[in-house]
Parts: sequence; C-alpha cells; structure tokens
Amino acid sequence: MQINSGDTAFMMLCTAMVCLMTPGLAFFYGGLARKRSVLYIMMQSLISMGIVTLIWTYGGFGLAFGKDFGGIIGNITDYFGLAHVGLVPNAVHAASIPFALFFLFQMMFCVITVPLISGAFAERLNMKGYILLLIFWTILVYIPVCHWVWGNGFLEKIGFVDFAGGTVIHTTAGFAALASIIVLGKRDLSHKGMKPSNLMAAAIGTGLLWFGWFGFNSGGALKAGALATKAFTNTAIGLASGMVVWILYAYFVRGKFDFVDVLTGSVAGLATITPCAGYINPATAVIVGIVAGIICNIAVSIQEKIGWDDALGVWGVHGIGGFTGTILIGILADSSVNGVSASVSQFLIQAGGVILVAAYSFIITFILLKLLGLITNIRPSDDIIKAGLDETMLNEKPYDI
Repeated sequence: MQINSGDTAFMMLCTAMVCLMTPGLAFFYGGLARKRSVLYIMMQSLISMGIVTLIWTYGGFGLAFGKDFGGIIGNITDYFGLAHVGLVPNAVHAASIPFALFFLFQMMFCVITVPLISGAFAERLNMKGYILLLIFWTILVYIPVCHWVWGNGFLEKIGFVDFAGGTVIHTTAGFAALASIIVLGKRDLSHKGMKPSNLMAAAIGTGLLWFGWFGFNSGGALKAGALATKAFTNTAIGLASGMVVWILYAYFVRGKFDFVDVLTGSVAGLATITPCAGYINPATAVIVGIVAGIICNIAVSIQEKIGWDDALGVWGVHGIGGFTGTILIGILADSSVNGVSASVSQFLIQAGGVILVAAYSFIITFILLKLLGLITNIRPSDDIIKAGLDETMLNEKPYDI
C-alpha cells in the first residue's frame, strides 16, 4: 500500500469542508431560531466538535471501524487513543490515504449528527440534558449504525449501501428528532417573537452547508477521480432541483413561497441526494431532487398538521430526505457508476435497512430521553424559555443593540 498524494490532498480538503458544515449548521439554525435563544442553539452545534472528538478518539472509532463482532459492533480497543492510527494506509478503509486522515474524515460526520437533531427540540433541552444526549446518543446510536453500514457490519454484508450518510447521518438524526419532540413536547407558541432571528445569518449558514456538502458527498469516494466527480456533480444537481421543486410546490399548494423555502428546499435536495450520490448518473440526480422537493415538503406539512413542534423541520427535511434517498438507490442506481444496480432485491435491501435504522434511532432516542428525564432535570422551565435561554442560561446576548 502506498500513499497517493493527490488522493490525500483531496481528502484533506473534503475533511476541512465537512468540518466547516458544523459552524455552518450553527449559523443556519441560529438564524432560524428565535432571537432570545440564538447563542444557545449555536453553541449546541459548536460544542459537539469538542465532546465528540474525544469520544471518537477514545473508543468511538474502534467501535465503528474496528474488528467486527457479530456484525453488530467493532472492537473498542483496536484504535483506542489513536493506537495504530497513523500515516500508513489501511487495506480495508481507504488504501491510498493515511489512516489518520480516514479517522478524521469519519469523525467530522460523527461531529455534525447530533447538532442536526438539535434544531428539532430548540429551547426544550437544557445544556446538561443536551450534553448527556450528545454523549450517550453518539455511543448508542451513531457509532453502532456507522459500524452496521460502513464498518463491515451486518447491513454492509447483506449489500446495503449508503454513499455519504443519508442513512447513517440524516435518517438517524431525523428520526431521533421525531422521538425528541414527542418526549419533550411543545413550547408555548402563543406569545410573540416566534419569527426567525436573522435570515441573513441563516443564508450564510446555508451557503456554508452548500460548500461543505460537496466535500461531504464527493469525499465518500475516499479518493480523487471519476466517482468523486460524479458525486460532486450529483450534489449540485440535487441541490438545484430540490430547491426549485420545493419552491414550485410551495407556490402551487400555499399560493406563495418565501426566503426560508429557498434555503430549506436546497437542504432537502442535498439530504436526499447524499446516500445515492455515488451510485447514480448526473442525469438521474434531477429525479432525486424532484422527489425531495415534493416528499420533504409533504412531510413538513404533515408534522405541522399533527402538531409536532419540530422547530426547524429536522424530521421532514433530513429524516425523510435521507430515508427517501436511501430507498431511491434501489430504483435509480446504475452499476456502471459504482457497481450497484437498481433491482427488486436491492430495493428491498435498501428499504429494509433504512426502516430498521430509523426505528432503532427513534426507539433508542425515546428511551434515552425518558431515562435522562427520570434521572435528572433536562428541561428548561417555561419561564426560562420565555425569558430566553441566552440571557438566563448563558448570561449573554447575541446582539448588542
């Protein structure tokens, strides 16, 4: 095995781009949040970089990518404390780049997943509750699912595929979000001030997510080349078609569309193209975006009608987007792209796998939040929520006006 300098440079760039998505998500969620809790929700994204990095270094990476035990989990001792994680490539994982770079690229995926969930339960989890959720959810949900799909676990062994995280990241986050809003309940939405705090900040966050997503998806190839290029191209087309169809759907159904629709539609397209970015041709990516613009819009409408207080539409956009894109592999995949072809059997494998992951994430998150709520106080009081989490819990303000 020999290090390829081009692949290494490419994957270093992709890793940095995915890293940028976490502060991008902070700006996106912070801009869409109420002005009284902007810093609090941004901090929930940023603090993940510190805590998850330590989890990943001290056991998490081994559990995800270490020697497989029964298809369920890896060996925690394999790479504990960066043991055997150096500059030598790994024959199983990314044979042309340093293993340490593979470690970092996968870590950035892990870092952003719980922050994705946080948009759903905005203002309903105190910092103690959030940190406990961040730690235990990463260990109990993200890491096992990562092993099942990418670490030679049972789903990978039966032929289930997920190119860049539609199942591992977006489906787990989206269905965890659904569980969290059911457990934590609604906020008092009757008083004023429910509008987004700063749509310009949300737009900046969206732009950072766009930029980072190209590394997120094309980095799934783990080397520079034709496959990475196709994933890169599919990402742009999925973003564009998802946005346009979301806007058209909003216009024909609601009679209007707004600035948030532009932002949200693009993210829906990206979340849906993510799992299949490396298995389809660019001409087919348009179909994925069209489906995303319709299905995710319907999902957001359903959650609103039911009364789920999913503050920033995490289940409808990320959960259903990742879920749908994963299933579309079984319908649209072309074997000439990456060896996976659309078929009834592939469709059933994809559908069964993503349903299992969605159910697992929902159930574990539901139980975890219930247990944490019994053990300690994880919710801010109604008075604290009304006064604003920034001032009451951080003693800070986002704007000095």
